[in-house]
Formats: sequence, C-alpha cells, structure tokens
Amino acid sequence: MGIIKPLFILAVCCSIAFSANAKQLYFNKVEQADSYQFNYQWLDHKQQTQSIRFNLTKSALFEKFRNFRTYKPKLATRYVSRNIVNYFRKNPINDIQINYNKKNAHIAIRGSDLTKVNEVKVELLALQKMFTEKYLKKTHYQAFTNYDGKQALKPDHVVFAALSADDLKPLKALILETVSIQNIRQVTNYILGFVQSIPYSTLDSRIESSGAGYNPPLKLLWENQGDCDSKVTLTAALLRTLMPRIKMTLVFIDNHALIGIDVNAKHDELTITENGTTYLLAEPTGSALLPLGTLSNISELAITQGQYIAEVFN
Repeated sequence: MGIIKPLFILAVCCSIAFSANAKQLYFNKVEQADSYQFNYQWLDHKQQTQSIRFNLTKSALFEKFRNFRTYKPKLATRYVSRNIVNYFRKNPINDIQINYNKKNAHIAIRGSDLTKVNEVKVELLALQKMFTEKYLKKTHYQAFTNYDGKQALKPDHVVFAALSADDLKPLKALILETVSIQNIRQVTNYILGFVQSIPYSTLDSRIESSGAGYNPPLKLLWENQGDCDSKVTLTAALLRTLMPRIKMTLVFIDNHALIGIDVNAKHDELTITENGTTYLLAEPTGSALLPLGTLSNISELAITQGQYIAEVFN
C-alpha cells in the first residue's frame, strides 16, 4: 500500500433545467499588444440588453494557474513519499532503516527495536498528513467532506476566487458606470446576469475526472464557458473585486453550486446562516436568469433539507 490513500473529486456540477434561459447575445476577444480585449453583450433578468468591454493582460490569462492540473493520486503519493524520505535522510534515527520503493512510492520501516519502529510509524503518519496538506495547497486542491459525510477532493474554489480578484480589477470602474455600488442587489444581479449568460459546460463525471473541466475565473472568460463550480468561483471573484468587504459563502449541494451574499433578505427569500452571518442565496450557473434571492426548486429543496456544505469567503 502507498503512503496516502487516493481521494476522489466530489461531483458538484451538473446542468439544471430551467424554464427561462439566459442569453449571451455577443462575445469575442481581440488581441491587443500585451492584453486581450473581451466584448460581451447579454440579456439580464429584466430582459434588458447589457454590455461590457474590458482588457485582461496576457500574463494574468496565461501565466496564473498555468500549472493547475487534474488531481492525480499517484503524483500526490510520490510527492508525499519523496518528502518523507528526504526528511528522514536529514534526520536519521539510529537502528532504523527507511526503504523507499520508487516504483510504487511505498515506504518501509525496519529496525530491531519494535517499540522504536512503531514510534517512527507514528511520526511517519504525522509527516504524511503534513506533506499531503502542503501538496494540496501547492496544487490548489482541498479535502472536502460532503453533508452526508462522504470525503473527497475538489479544487479550492475560495482560494481561486481570492487570487483572481485583483486580475479582474479592470472591470470594476466599467461595471460601476452601469450599476451603483451603494445598491448591493443591483451590483449582484448585474454580475449574476453576466455569469449566467456565459455558456454552460458539462462534465462526463466529476467523480472520475478529478478536477478535469474546472476553469479558474480568467480561463472561464477566455474559453467563454464553465461548469457550475467554475461559474460560482468567477461570481465570487467579481463580487470581491467590486465589494472588497462584503461577506460571501460558496454553497455546494448535490450536483450544483450556489453563492450566498451578506445582504438582508426580503419576504420569503431563502437564506442560510454560517458562523453568525446570514447569507442570501443566488444561482450563478444559469441557464435561468434568476436574480439574487430566487432559487430553482431543486436548490431550494436541498437547502431546506440541510443537504449542503458552505465555504465562507470573507
């Protein structure tokens, strides 16, 4: 057996059918020296035409997260095992031999003193945990426990959103020419309409693909498509750019993802409370043009039954 057990990606994205679909009227991108100009036009939830034109640098588009890859358990095992072996080489223990099998990344501990061998095994488990966490952080993945206790790995959406916010700053002044920063609902609905209108891409199997198909925010814009966890991450990054101090949470239900905003609810709008903060929920994915506070029946049922996990983004 290897040093770490392979973990699998939880399915958080699937297409949800809605009666009214978002519509992207126009999209193109044009190369301009060290940047690309992006041009969008879409219908918002009031069926009004919206448009935006902005530039993103080539370095932000192509350099950031360029090493992000589908999660490979074998690569993770090799990384952890090599680091453990290097640790013991620098910190040798008398009468203990650490043998590393490069073929299967297996570590064997041998020694004449069984007590000492068992002590080293305990230390090895602690090192395994530490280097696994380092590997996940390095590769922008995170361990994830679903509402029903199932464990998995998935891209660290909050980290992707936080690290992408600065790259999206060119959009802030342009958006605030259209909507008022004083009106959180107006700002949020503008972003929701923009993201909802971006074409949706599906995955064959999130469980088997281990992160394949996930697009970080700027890659989503470049490809002009994204699945639900890609879209919720882009939405969070844009809202962080526009409203740096607002509290948010990313909410994962079976085969879908939502976003929550720290804003007062109206009437019977659905909210969740995390760490003392109440969040009003929204559907960034599309294809429906749903404003802040309006959810699909499937999403509403999952939330009311407590079948969700929230990741706070403050």
